[in-house]
Amino acid sequence: MAQTGNPAQPRSMTLMAGPIDCRVNPTKVNELATSKPMSWFEQNLIATVPLRYPGAFRKVYPGFVQLAAFMSMNIERHVKAHKELYDNLVAGDLAKAAQTKAFYDEYFAVLDLAAEFYLETVKIVFQDYSLAKGELKFRGELVEPAPSRRPRCSRGRGKGRHLRGRADLGGAGAVQRHPALSQAPPHAARRRPLRRVLGKKWEGQIYPLLKNTILSSD
Repeated sequence: MAQTGNPAQPRSMTLMAGPIDCRVNPTKVNELATSKPMSWFEQNLIATVPLRYPGAFRKVYPGFVQLAAFMSMNIERHVKAHKELYDNLVAGDLAKAAQTKAFYDEYFAVLDLAAEFYLETVKIVFQDYSLAKGELKFRGELVEPAPSRRPRCSRGRGKGRHLRGRADLGGAGAVQRHPALSQAPPHAARRRPLRRVLGKKWEGQIYPLLKNTILSSD
């Protein structure tokens, strides 16, 4: 949209937990994506929506498969969290129990993904590194991430973190300064270090900064 001067271009854009360059500090997700051919993903992770459900016969990456995959990467942590949940309930520490329960209520809320979207993401982002290498095309035209092209859309980058653990999707540095992010966020945001936070730290430290960055673009 910046390249074409589209008047509907947003004033700011925030990338949350989305790696730009998966070659930087690859995670288990990156390693899986590069260890298998696309045919493996199509045959093993794509299913057809049953007749009795809305969207019958659509090809999807099922939500329960996504959830099982993510939990398997840190299964010890999830088992420990549920044991602590039980212990907190027995001990009457309802506040801690409620905090863990609230996290998993959100963590388990996973929808099916359209097969086309999922497979395209695996290939373009995790296998071909198209945007990072300056080879990404949109509607047949090359997306130019060169710093010389100065779109009016300011950028912010953020990384997410799962319960008491490291981010699964993007390794440290995968969303740092990169030609694909040709314009840094306002100077106030650049002074802060990159952080992986969730819950109270997100609400108290990161969200106010993100909010001010967005408002400064209006």
